[in-house]
Amino acid sequence: MRLDRFLAETTELTRSLAKKALHREEVSVDGEVVKNPAMQIGEDNRVTWNDQPLALVGLRYLMLHKPAGVECTARRTLYPRAIDLVALPKAERLQTVGRLDVDTTGLVLLTDDGQWSHRVTSPKHRWGKVYRVTLDEPLEGEALARAVAAFAEGVTLDGEDKPTRPAELAMREPSVAELTLFEGKYHQVKRMFAAIGCHVAALHRESIGPLALGDLPAGEWRELTADEVAAF
Repeated sequence: MRLDRFLAETTELTRSLAKKALHREEVSVDGEVVKNPAMQIGEDNRVTWNDQPLALVGLRYLMLHKPAGVECTARRTLYPRAIDLVALPKAERLQTVGRLDVDTTGLVLLTDDGQWSHRVTSPKHRWGKVYRVTLDEPLEGEALARAVAAFAEGVTLDGEDKPTRPAELAMREPSVAELTLFEGKYHQVKRMFAAIGCHVAALHRESIGPLALGDLPAGEWRELTADEVAAF
């Protein structure tokens, strides 16, 4: 890897600013000041900038408890982004693995490993996503039985031709449902309940496949363990 690219990968410098830092003799490789941006850097080279050792950022895998009012997007909008809550170098390289609506809370996965992200989100792997759904009115009796059967068969959402994949619906309380999905359409949970005449007042994602949010506080994040990453 070229030295100027290495600097851009390991610091907040752009390639242009990295070249200026080299020109100012701020960069050393193996103890020797280097000014050539095209110098090739290998794994055994020790690079410092202003006497601070630098190292490439490896692939990262995180879980975040997303609070309401936070967006799962790389673009800057009126809302804070999920990656803005992650205090890591080069956090802007992280991508959310699927998305949650801005008002939906709960488990979000982030990574800079595109292949792993695909394994998690691909419908063919059928990783169940469990949501706690708070409704504005109770769902009971025959209406509940019809909803369970409809979700298990698949419901046709407004504006779509094909029904959803079979989903699992159960009630924890008269107005609190547990819904397990095996796909991720736009606003799917809210649209599924709208299709059976129910309104979602609050939505929280508890787990994705084998990963559960647990007691991670809202707004906090942690790195996944090697076993958790390998589970997908």
